[in-house]
Amino acid sequence: MAAGPRHGRKVLLLQGFPEFGIEWEHQLSALAAAGYRAVAPDQRGYSPGVRPLGIENYHLDHAVRDVRAMADSLGWHRFDLVGHDWGAAVAWVAAAKYARRVRSLTAVSVPHLGAFAEALRTDPVQQEASKYMDDFRAPTPIPENWILSGGPPKIPGASPEKCAEYFRRLSEPGALTAALNWYRANDFTGYEQRVTVPTLFIASTKDRMVAPSGVAATKNWVTGPYRLENLEGIGHNIPEEAAETTTALLLAHLASVCS
Repeated sequence: MAAGPRHGRKVLLLQGFPEFGIEWEHQLSALAAAGYRAVAPDQRGYSPGVRPLGIENYHLDHAVRDVRAMADSLGWHRFDLVGHDWGAAVAWVAAAKYARRVRSLTAVSVPHLGAFAEALRTDPVQQEASKYMDDFRAPTPIPENWILSGGPPKIPGASPEKCAEYFRRLSEPGALTAALNWYRANDFTGYEQRVTVPTLFIASTKDRMVAPSGVAATKNWVTGPYRLENLEGIGHNIPEEAAETTTALLLAHLASVCS
């Protein structure tokens, strides 16, 4: 998805699981109205045109290089980067690695991977919250079968029609296996590079997948200007469940960073 004037300041938004780029509909509309050029692609595996076989093709390093490749293909030298869930994981690493090109970072739900990996090692709360990943990492077709048998996902803030569209796309041949290969290919370790660009981290107090320890520790992994917004009573799917708040915070963050 893309919106806004082509000459506007560039913003790249990366989705999480089980969403697609349409997760960012509310934010795209607001960004366009504010004069930004916003693009929300489907990340690798979520698009039938970029769905390589093999678990190794879903290692985060590939997804991070995809960010640079997408920016190159769009002709963007400098851009603001936004990510939720897996998109946030990719965005943290890309912002650290491509600091000369990423003007600002907005990460939603998932902490810096240095903080998240530490929480997975040491925090029983995070270990318990991440047990679902072990189920997702089971060999195909076991998790694919039970996920699809459950019907469309129920995502707070997302309409039944939008959830049905997510389900339709994930039901395409190979789509869900590709999405789950992100879990099979990654353990979140090896990403200790700190982020130097201006960063907004939007977390939430009712996130069943992310423990408070990683959220609190993320400040130790950002050396540039940093702001944490921890939304009360909101779950993991912040861009849709708290769409207006997410959009307002994002717009304010972008406005605070000189172009």
